[in-house]
Amino acid sequence: MVQLAGSVGPHRAAPAGGSTIVNSGLSKGCHDGGVSLLHRDADSGSAAVADVAGRRGVVTGGRRRTLVTEVWIVFAISLGASGLNALLDLIKDLTVTRAPLGKQHAILNGSVTPDRPWLDLAFQLFFIASGLVPAALVVYLLHRSKESLHTIGVDRTRLRRDFGFGALLAACVGGAGIVLYIGAHAAGANLVVVPTTLGPHWWRVPVLLLSAAQNGIYEEVLVSGYLLHRLRQFGWNDNVSLVTSAALRGSYHLYQGFGGFAGNFAMGLIFGRFYQRTGRTLPLIVAHTIMDAVSFIGYIYLAGKVSWLPT
Repeated sequence: MVQLAGSVGPHRAAPAGGSTIVNSGLSKGCHDGGVSLLHRDADSGSAAVADVAGRRGVVTGGRRRTLVTEVWIVFAISLGASGLNALLDLIKDLTVTRAPLGKQHAILNGSVTPDRPWLDLAFQLFFIASGLVPAALVVYLLHRSKESLHTIGVDRTRLRRDFGFGALLAACVGGAGIVLYIGAHAAGANLVVVPTTLGPHWWRVPVLLLSAAQNGIYEEVLVSGYLLHRLRQFGWNDNVSLVTSAALRGSYHLYQGFGGFAGNFAMGLIFGRFYQRTGRTLPLIVAHTIMDAVSFIGYIYLAGKVSWLPT
């Protein structure tokens, strides 16, 4: 289901000292010790501010500039570019294609060579593997900055709890998402989302499960864990970071229509706040994987057999 930042809001601190007026009659005293004392006070204040920033995890100076550039590059070659591409797709669907949105289709896992199953399988596995490259890049960049996946809450320390929360999130968010999608399509604000057009081959279900896992890893590692972690390091307000992350998530689903944006924006608010409060990305990967797996596999068995599912 995959197809930056403007002005960065830095952490700002009040000046260490206000304006200081030195009486001319005390000039000698100032030169002998008063000015140096003021400098020491200013240096102490700056050190205190730096200490507070350090304890909050806020980065400054050259390291901050490096990480800002890093974030721009990561999203310029991944989900940021996908967001722009999805916007252009929506504009094309609205202005070039003559059919209304509700009559158009967005295919998620499409067959490339239907008449050559083994080649088609190779294409599908290539798409899945290449979709994981940006997540691998993020892992590398975290390690380069003396961090790791553990930093964003992807580890084996709380597996049972993480899978439990993931399943709960999938049930709540996924159920609401289906209702929103059906409503948006009925209102003409969404394309018909076709989860798969793969033929009935022995590898269809395994490939769809792998695709669901790839989506979960790719999106949640980048948009929930990495992005929100970096924005917190930049000193951004959590609410601003949350809306930014959710808007990005919605943007690369615009190819599905306005409903796709709205539903994924809402999902981004829920997932993002969960990450901000728990520091755990793994439950979000689990939830996303479950939701996509149910969507992909369920479509195979329900399409054309139930009246409420657009086809």
